[in-house]
Amino acid sequence: MKHITALKNSLLISFWFMFLTFPIMVIRVNTIENVVEWRWMNMLYVGFGSFVLSFVWRYLISRKEAGVKQAAAADTPSKRLTERLLTDSAFYRPVQIMAAVFFLAFPLIFSTYQINIMTTALMYVMLGLGLNIVVGLAGLLDLGYVAFYAVGAYSYALLNHHFGLGFWAILPVGAILGALFGILLGFPVLRLRGDYLAIVTLGFGEIIRLILENWNEFSFGPSGIANIDRPGFFNIDLSLEQVTVYLYYLVIGLCLFTMVVVNRLKDSRIGRAWVALREDEIACQAMGIDKTKTKLTAFALGATWAGMAGVVFAAKTTFVNPASFTFMESAMFLSIVVLGGMGSITGVIIGAMILILTPEYLRAFSSYRMLLFGAVMVLMMVFRPQGIIAGVRRMYHFPVKQSEKGIGGS
Repeated sequence: MKHITALKNSLLISFWFMFLTFPIMVIRVNTIENVVEWRWMNMLYVGFGSFVLSFVWRYLISRKEAGVKQAAAADTPSKRLTERLLTDSAFYRPVQIMAAVFFLAFPLIFSTYQINIMTTALMYVMLGLGLNIVVGLAGLLDLGYVAFYAVGAYSYALLNHHFGLGFWAILPVGAILGALFGILLGFPVLRLRGDYLAIVTLGFGEIIRLILENWNEFSFGPSGIANIDRPGFFNIDLSLEQVTVYLYYLVIGLCLFTMVVVNRLKDSRIGRAWVALREDEIACQAMGIDKTKTKLTAFALGATWAGMAGVVFAAKTTFVNPASFTFMESAMFLSIVVLGGMGSITGVIIGAMILILTPEYLRAFSSYRMLLFGAVMVLMMVFRPQGIIAGVRRMYHFPVKQSEKGIGGS
Protein backbone atom coordinates (compact mmCIF):
# COMPACT_ATOMS: atom_id res chain seq x y z
CA MET A 1 0.00 0.00 0.00
CA LYS A 2 2.85 2.39 0.84
CA HIS A 3 4.55 1.71 -2.50
CA ILE A 4 1.33 2.43 -4.42
CA THR A 5 0.89 5.71 -2.54
CA ALA A 6 4.48 6.66 -3.26
CA LEU A 7 4.00 5.90 -6.97
CA LYS A 8 0.86 8.07 -7.09
CA ASN A 9 2.59 10.97 -5.36
CA SER A 10 5.61 10.69 -7.66
CA LEU A 11 3.33 10.71 -10.71
CA LEU A 12 1.54 13.82 -9.45
CA ILE A 13 4.87 15.54 -8.89
CA SER A 14 6.09 14.61 -12.38
CA PHE A 15 2.90 16.02 -13.98
CA TRP A 16 3.25 19.18 -11.89
CA PHE A 17 6.87 19.66 -13.02
CA MET A 18 5.87 19.08 -16.64
CA PHE A 19 3.19 21.76 -16.28
CA LEU A 20 5.55 24.28 -14.65
CA THR A 21 8.41 23.81 -17.11
CA PHE A 22 6.21 23.59 -20.24
CA PRO A 23 6.74 27.22 -21.41
CA ILE A 24 10.50 27.00 -20.91
CA MET A 25 11.37 23.47 -21.95
CA VAL A 26 8.85 22.83 -24.74
CA ILE A 27 8.13 26.13 -26.48
CA ARG A 28 10.94 27.88 -28.34
CA VAL A 29 10.51 30.79 -30.73
CA ASN A 30 12.85 30.78 -33.72
CA THR A 31 13.30 34.49 -34.42
CA ILE A 32 15.27 33.88 -37.61
CA GLU A 33 12.58 31.83 -39.40
CA ASN A 34 9.66 33.34 -37.41
CA VAL A 35 8.30 29.96 -36.36
CA VAL A 36 7.45 28.32 -33.03
CA GLU A 37 9.24 25.04 -32.31
CA TRP A 38 7.55 22.44 -30.10
CA ARG A 39 10.06 20.25 -28.26
CA TRP A 40 7.82 17.52 -26.86
CA MET A 41 10.72 15.21 -26.03
CA ASN A 42 11.96 17.72 -23.44
CA MET A 43 8.63 17.43 -21.63
CA LEU A 44 9.02 13.65 -21.52
CA TYR A 45 12.55 14.01 -20.13
CA VAL A 46 11.35 16.38 -17.40
CA GLY A 47 8.44 14.10 -16.50
CA PHE A 48 10.54 10.95 -16.38
CA GLY A 49 13.40 12.60 -14.47
CA SER A 50 11.16 14.22 -11.86
CA PHE A 51 9.26 10.92 -11.39
CA VAL A 52 12.47 8.94 -10.81
CA LEU A 53 13.98 11.55 -8.49
CA SER A 54 10.78 11.86 -6.48
CA PHE A 55 10.45 8.08 -6.08
CA VAL A 56 14.12 7.70 -5.07
CA TRP A 57 13.76 10.59 -2.63
CA ARG A 58 10.73 8.99 -0.95
CA TYR A 59 12.53 5.65 -0.79
CA LEU A 60 15.57 7.23 0.88
CA ILE A 61 13.36 9.09 3.37
CA SER A 62 11.61 5.86 4.31
CA ARG A 63 14.96 4.11 4.74
CA LYS A 64 16.13 6.96 6.96
CA GLU A 65 13.03 6.73 9.17
CA ALA A 66 13.43 2.96 9.44
CA GLY A 67 17.10 3.41 10.37
CA VAL A 68 16.20 5.91 13.10
CA LYS A 69 13.67 3.47 14.59
CA GLN A 70 16.17 0.62 14.40
CA ALA A 71 18.88 2.72 16.05
CA ALA A 72 16.48 3.69 18.84
CA ALA A 73 15.67 0.04 19.48
CA ALA A 74 19.30 -1.12 19.30
CA ASP A 75 20.85 -2.66 22.39
CA THR A 76 23.10 -0.64 24.67
CA PRO A 77 26.33 -2.70 24.22
CA SER A 78 26.50 -1.97 20.50
CA LYS A 79 25.93 1.72 21.14
CA ARG A 80 28.72 1.74 23.68
CA LEU A 81 31.06 -0.02 21.25
CA THR A 82 30.34 2.62 18.57
CA GLU A 83 30.92 5.44 21.03
CA ARG A 84 34.18 3.84 22.18
CA LEU A 85 35.42 3.57 18.57
CA LEU A 86 34.49 7.16 17.81
CA THR A 87 36.27 8.50 20.87
CA ASP A 88 39.31 6.19 20.72
CA SER A 89 42.35 8.04 19.38
CA ALA A 90 43.97 4.77 18.25
CA PHE A 91 41.06 4.28 15.87
CA TYR A 92 42.06 7.41 13.92
CA ARG A 93 45.83 7.16 14.32
CA PRO A 94 46.63 5.43 10.96
CA VAL A 95 44.46 7.98 9.14
CA GLN A 96 46.17 10.84 10.97
CA ILE A 97 49.64 9.51 10.07
CA MET A 98 48.73 9.13 6.38
CA ALA A 99 47.21 12.64 6.31
CA ALA A 100 50.34 14.10 7.94
CA VAL A 101 52.62 12.42 5.38
CA PHE A 102 50.41 13.58 2.51
CA PHE A 103 50.32 17.23 3.60
CA LEU A 104 54.05 17.36 4.34
CA ALA A 105 54.95 15.87 0.96
CA PHE A 106 52.34 17.88 -0.98
CA PRO A 107 54.74 20.61 -2.29
CA LEU A 108 57.17 17.96 -3.48
CA ILE A 109 54.51 16.25 -5.61
CA PHE A 110 52.22 18.94 -6.98
CA SER A 111 52.63 22.19 -8.90
CA THR A 112 52.66 25.74 -7.55
CA TYR A 113 49.04 26.22 -8.61
CA GLN A 114 47.97 23.19 -6.56
CA ILE A 115 50.00 24.44 -3.59
CA ASN A 116 48.20 27.79 -3.75
CA ILE A 117 44.82 26.05 -3.75
CA MET A 118 45.76 23.87 -0.79
CA THR A 119 47.07 26.90 1.11
CA THR A 120 43.70 28.58 0.63
CA ALA A 121 41.92 25.44 1.85
CA LEU A 122 44.11 25.34 4.97
CA MET A 123 43.32 29.00 5.66
CA TYR A 124 39.63 28.12 5.55
CA VAL A 125 40.36 25.30 8.00
CA MET A 126 41.65 27.94 10.43
CA LEU A 127 38.59 30.10 9.86
CA GLY A 128 36.23 27.14 10.22
CA LEU A 129 37.84 26.08 13.50
CA GLY A 130 37.57 29.64 14.82
CA LEU A 131 33.90 29.90 13.88
CA ASN A 132 33.37 26.41 15.34
CA ILE A 133 34.10 27.92 18.78
CA VAL A 134 31.29 30.45 18.39
CA VAL A 135 28.71 28.36 16.51
CA GLY A 136 29.61 24.74 17.21
CA LEU A 137 30.58 24.94 20.88
CA ALA A 138 28.83 28.04 22.25
CA GLY A 139 25.79 27.80 19.94
CA LEU A 140 25.90 31.51 18.94
CA LEU A 141 24.87 31.95 15.30
CA ASP A 142 27.38 34.42 13.84
CA LEU A 143 26.77 35.61 10.27
CA GLY A 144 29.31 38.45 10.41
CA TYR A 145 32.44 36.40 10.99
CA VAL A 146 34.02 37.82 7.84
CA ALA A 147 34.36 41.18 9.65
CA PHE A 148 37.09 39.80 11.92
CA TYR A 149 38.77 38.30 8.86
CA ALA A 150 38.78 41.78 7.28
CA VAL A 151 40.16 43.33 10.48
CA GLY A 152 43.17 41.01 10.40
CA ALA A 153 43.82 41.56 6.70
CA TYR A 154 43.58 45.35 6.87
CA SER A 155 45.65 45.51 10.06
CA TYR A 156 48.57 43.95 8.18
CA ALA A 157 47.95 45.91 4.99
CA LEU A 158 47.74 49.32 6.69
CA LEU A 159 50.59 48.82 9.15
CA ASN A 160 52.82 47.44 6.41
CA HIS A 161 51.92 50.27 4.03
CA HIS A 162 52.36 53.15 6.51
CA PHE A 163 55.01 51.85 8.91
CA GLY A 164 56.73 49.04 6.98
CA LEU A 165 56.04 46.44 9.69
CA GLY A 166 56.56 42.83 8.65
CA PHE A 167 54.39 39.74 8.78
CA TRP A 168 55.71 38.28 12.04
CA ALA A 169 55.29 41.59 13.87
CA ILE A 170 51.67 41.99 12.72
CA LEU A 171 50.51 38.37 13.17
CA PRO A 172 49.94 38.74 16.95
CA VAL A 173 48.58 42.27 16.40
CA GLY A 174 45.98 40.92 13.99
CA ALA A 175 44.97 38.26 16.52
CA ILE A 176 44.64 40.86 19.31
CA LEU A 177 42.64 43.27 17.12
CA GLY A 178 40.35 40.41 16.09
CA ALA A 179 39.74 39.55 19.75
CA LEU A 180 39.01 43.21 20.59
CA PHE A 181 36.49 43.49 17.76
CA GLY A 182 34.96 40.20 18.91
CA ILE A 183 34.39 41.73 22.36
CA LEU A 184 32.96 44.90 20.76
CA LEU A 185 30.47 42.74 18.87
CA GLY A 186 29.73 40.60 21.91
CA PHE A 187 28.66 43.41 24.25
CA PRO A 188 25.60 44.62 22.24
CA VAL A 189 24.31 41.08 21.58
CA LEU A 190 24.55 39.61 25.09
CA ARG A 191 20.76 39.49 25.44
CA LEU A 192 20.09 38.23 21.93
CA ARG A 193 19.82 34.66 20.68
CA GLY A 194 18.73 32.71 17.61
CA ASP A 195 17.59 34.68 14.55
CA TYR A 196 17.97 38.06 16.27
CA LEU A 197 21.61 37.33 17.04
CA ALA A 198 22.20 36.24 13.43
CA ILE A 199 20.68 39.47 12.06
CA VAL A 200 22.77 41.72 14.35
CA THR A 201 26.03 39.90 13.53
CA LEU A 202 25.16 40.07 9.83
CA GLY A 203 24.69 43.83 10.18
CA PHE A 204 28.04 44.13 11.99
CA GLY A 205 29.82 42.37 9.12
CA GLU A 206 28.20 44.68 6.56
CA ILE A 207 29.06 47.78 8.62
CA ILE A 208 32.75 46.84 8.65
CA ARG A 209 32.72 46.22 4.89
CA LEU A 210 30.97 49.51 4.12
CA ILE A 211 33.40 51.44 6.33
CA LEU A 212 36.34 49.91 4.48
CA GLU A 213 34.71 50.66 1.14
CA ASN A 214 33.77 54.30 1.79
CA TRP A 215 36.45 55.64 4.15
CA ASN A 216 39.00 56.43 1.45
CA GLU A 217 41.39 58.34 3.71
CA PHE A 218 41.75 55.34 6.01
CA SER A 219 41.39 52.19 3.87
CA PHE A 220 41.90 53.56 0.31
CA GLY A 221 38.29 52.65 -0.49
CA PRO A 222 37.38 50.20 -3.28
CA SER A 223 40.86 50.52 -4.78
CA GLY A 224 42.31 48.55 -1.89
CA ILE A 225 45.94 48.28 -0.82
CA ALA A 226 48.53 46.62 -3.07
CA ASN A 227 52.20 45.61 -2.82
CA ILE A 228 51.89 44.10 0.65
CA ASP A 229 55.04 42.33 1.76
CA ARG A 230 55.10 38.54 1.87
CA PRO A 231 56.35 36.71 5.00
CA GLY A 232 60.11 36.86 5.43
CA PHE A 233 62.48 34.06 6.31
CA PHE A 234 65.55 35.40 8.17
CA ASN A 235 66.04 38.19 5.57
CA ILE A 236 66.66 35.61 2.82
CA ASP A 237 65.48 36.59 -0.66
CA LEU A 238 63.06 33.93 -1.88
CA SER A 239 61.64 33.41 -5.34
CA LEU A 240 57.89 33.35 -5.91
CA GLU A 241 57.84 29.55 -5.96
CA GLN A 242 59.88 29.33 -2.76
CA VAL A 243 57.63 31.89 -1.04
CA THR A 244 54.58 29.82 -2.06
CA VAL A 245 56.04 26.67 -0.50
CA TYR A 246 57.19 28.59 2.59
CA LEU A 247 53.71 30.09 3.06
CA TYR A 248 52.16 26.64 2.64
CA TYR A 249 54.21 25.17 5.49
CA LEU A 250 53.57 28.29 7.54
CA VAL A 251 49.81 27.84 7.20
CA ILE A 252 50.16 24.14 8.10
CA GLY A 253 51.95 25.18 11.30
CA LEU A 254 49.20 27.70 12.12
CA CYS A 255 46.52 25.07 11.43
CA LEU A 256 48.21 22.59 13.80
CA PHE A 257 48.49 25.32 16.43
CA THR A 258 44.79 26.13 15.96
CA MET A 259 43.74 22.49 16.26
CA VAL A 260 45.75 21.95 19.44
CA VAL A 261 44.42 25.11 21.11
CA VAL A 262 40.80 24.55 20.06
CA ASN A 263 40.93 20.92 21.21
CA ARG A 264 42.35 21.98 24.58
CA LEU A 265 39.73 24.70 24.90
CA LYS A 266 36.95 22.23 24.13
CA ASP A 267 38.03 19.97 27.01
CA SER A 268 38.67 22.84 29.43
CA ARG A 269 36.38 24.49 31.96
CA ILE A 270 35.45 27.30 29.56
CA GLY A 271 34.78 24.74 26.81
CA ARG A 272 32.31 22.85 28.99
CA ALA A 273 30.70 26.20 29.85
CA TRP A 274 30.27 26.90 26.11
CA VAL A 275 28.60 23.51 25.59
CA ALA A 276 26.31 24.13 28.57
CA LEU A 277 25.41 27.54 27.12
CA ARG A 278 24.61 25.93 23.78
CA GLU A 279 22.39 23.22 25.27
CA ASP A 280 20.32 25.38 27.67
CA GLU A 281 21.12 28.99 28.42
CA ILE A 282 18.75 29.26 31.38
CA ALA A 283 19.98 26.05 33.02
CA CYS A 284 23.57 27.15 32.36
CA GLN A 285 22.98 30.41 34.23
CA ALA A 286 21.14 28.60 37.03
CA MET A 287 24.19 26.37 37.59
CA GLY A 288 26.29 29.46 38.39
CA ILE A 289 28.05 29.96 35.03
CA ASP A 290 28.68 33.59 34.16
CA LYS A 291 26.75 33.92 30.91
CA THR A 292 28.27 37.31 30.03
CA LYS A 293 31.86 36.18 30.43
CA THR A 294 31.19 32.89 28.58
CA LYS A 295 29.68 34.62 25.54
CA LEU A 296 32.35 37.31 25.36
CA THR A 297 35.09 34.68 25.63
CA ALA A 298 33.55 32.72 22.76
CA PHE A 299 33.33 35.79 20.51
CA ALA A 300 36.85 36.95 21.41
CA LEU A 301 38.59 33.59 20.94
CA GLY A 302 36.66 32.81 17.76
CA ALA A 303 37.58 36.21 16.29
CA THR A 304 41.25 35.71 17.24
CA TRP A 305 41.71 32.99 14.63
CA ALA A 306 39.87 35.05 12.01
CA GLY A 307 42.28 37.94 12.65
CA MET A 308 45.30 35.64 12.23
CA ALA A 309 43.84 34.15 9.04
CA GLY A 310 43.24 37.65 7.70
CA VAL A 311 46.91 38.53 8.18
CA VAL A 312 47.88 35.34 6.31
CA PHE A 313 45.41 36.19 3.52
CA ALA A 314 46.90 39.67 3.04
CA ALA A 315 50.43 38.21 2.99
CA LYS A 316 49.42 35.54 0.48
CA THR A 317 47.59 37.76 -2.03
CA THR A 318 49.71 40.93 -1.41
CA PHE A 319 46.49 42.87 -2.12
CA VAL A 320 43.30 43.51 -0.14
CA ASN A 321 40.10 45.37 -0.94
CA PRO A 322 36.56 45.28 0.54
CA ALA A 323 35.25 43.01 -2.25
CA SER A 324 37.09 40.08 -0.64
CA PHE A 325 35.02 40.32 2.57
CA THR A 326 31.39 40.00 1.54
CA PHE A 327 28.55 38.10 3.20
CA MET A 328 29.18 35.14 0.89
CA GLU A 329 32.45 34.54 2.72
CA SER A 330 30.61 34.37 6.06
CA ALA A 331 28.12 31.97 4.48
CA MET A 332 31.02 29.80 3.31
CA PHE A 333 32.57 29.72 6.79
CA LEU A 334 29.23 28.72 8.30
CA SER A 335 28.71 26.08 5.61
CA ILE A 336 32.08 24.54 6.49
CA VAL A 337 31.07 24.22 10.14
CA VAL A 338 27.58 22.86 9.39
CA LEU A 339 28.72 20.43 6.70
CA GLY A 340 31.65 19.10 8.71
CA GLY A 341 29.74 18.82 11.97
CA MET A 342 29.29 21.46 14.65
CA GLY A 343 31.69 20.92 17.52
CA SER A 344 33.87 18.45 15.59
CA ILE A 345 37.43 19.47 14.73
CA THR A 346 37.95 16.63 12.25
CA GLY A 347 34.59 17.36 10.64
CA VAL A 348 35.45 21.04 10.12
CA ILE A 349 38.74 20.07 8.43
CA ILE A 350 36.95 17.68 6.06
CA GLY A 351 34.19 20.22 5.38
CA ALA A 352 36.74 22.92 4.48
CA MET A 353 38.59 20.58 2.13
CA ILE A 354 35.35 19.59 0.39
CA LEU A 355 33.91 23.08 -0.02
CA ILE A 356 37.16 24.76 -1.10
CA LEU A 357 38.83 22.07 -3.20
CA THR A 358 35.75 20.67 -4.97
CA PRO A 359 34.87 23.89 -6.90
CA GLU A 360 38.47 24.17 -8.10
CA TYR A 361 38.56 20.62 -9.42
CA LEU A 362 35.08 20.82 -10.97
CA ARG A 363 35.84 23.72 -13.27
CA ALA A 364 35.02 21.43 -16.21
CA PHE A 365 31.43 21.46 -14.91
CA SER A 366 31.42 25.19 -14.18
CA SER A 367 27.88 25.60 -15.55
CA TYR A 368 26.51 23.06 -13.08
CA ARG A 369 28.90 23.64 -10.17
CA MET A 370 26.49 25.63 -7.97
CA LEU A 371 23.67 23.24 -8.82
CA LEU A 372 25.74 20.29 -7.60
CA PHE A 373 26.84 22.26 -4.55
CA GLY A 374 23.24 23.11 -3.61
CA ALA A 375 22.04 19.55 -4.18
CA VAL A 376 24.78 18.12 -1.95
CA MET A 377 23.97 20.60 0.83
CA VAL A 378 20.25 19.76 0.66
CA LEU A 379 20.97 16.02 0.79
CA MET A 380 23.30 16.53 3.75
CA MET A 381 20.73 18.55 5.67
CA VAL A 382 18.04 15.94 5.08
CA PHE A 383 19.94 12.69 5.58
CA ARG A 384 22.76 13.75 7.89
CA PRO A 385 21.89 17.04 9.59
CA GLN A 386 24.56 16.49 12.28
CA GLY A 387 27.29 16.85 9.62
CA ILE A 388 29.89 14.50 8.18
CA ILE A 389 31.46 13.82 11.58
CA ALA A 390 29.17 14.78 14.43
CA GLY A 391 30.58 15.90 17.74
CA VAL A 392 30.44 12.93 20.13
CA ARG A 393 28.45 13.67 23.24
CA ARG A 394 30.12 12.33 26.36
CA MET A 395 27.97 9.86 28.29
CA TYR A 396 28.63 8.31 31.65
CA HIS A 397 27.21 4.89 32.51
CA PHE A 398 26.99 3.98 36.18
CA PRO A 399 26.86 0.24 36.88
CA VAL A 400 23.88 -0.85 38.98
CA LYS A 401 24.62 -3.32 41.75
CA GLN A 402 22.68 -6.52 42.02
CA SER A 403 21.33 -5.54 45.47
CA GLU A 404 19.99 -2.26 44.07
CA LYS A 405 18.29 -4.17 41.26
CA GLY A 406 16.61 -6.38 43.82
CA ILE A 407 15.42 -3.39 45.82
CA GLY A 408 14.09 -1.72 42.71
CA GLY A 409 12.34 -4.91 41.60
CA SER A 410 10.70 -5.46 44.92
